[in-house]
Amino acid sequence: MSFRIRKATATDQPRIHAIRMGVSENVLSDPSKVTDEEVAWYREQAIFLVAEVDGAVAGFTCANHQTGLVWALFIDKAHEGRGLGRALLDAALDRLSAAGHAQAWLTTGAGTRAERFYLRHGWQDMGHSLDGNVVFVKPLD
Repeated sequence: MSFRIRKATATDQPRIHAIRMGVSENVLSDPSKVTDEEVAWYREQAIFLVAEVDGAVAGFTCANHQTGLVWALFIDKAHEGRGLGRALLDAALDRLSAAGHAQAWLTTGAGTRAERFYLRHGWQDMGHSLDGNVVFVKPLD
């Protein structure tokens, strides 16, 4: 399967929203907590990348170039297990490194496939946040 990674655009938003709301783990319990303004900031100011398969958005990632936070990484169910998540994450980490960060960090639900994904890809478990999520860090080389 071939795919390409590119910067997200405003026209990608309906597909990005559908992917985010279609997950079975790390479900967004209160969609109002992710505002249109926040999404626009990531798209316009930070790192917001999509993976396209056959011209359609199949996954996305967002990272904050100011703090080193990987805010989101989601893949459409039909495209899971094909390397899109790893490619998107690597592209975001490359951009965080270029922005001067020595490490990246993120949080995800405990006991999830996402937790296992990050452990397999060299992220270090730093314990749990107050809301029960696992906090991960990864040095950027």
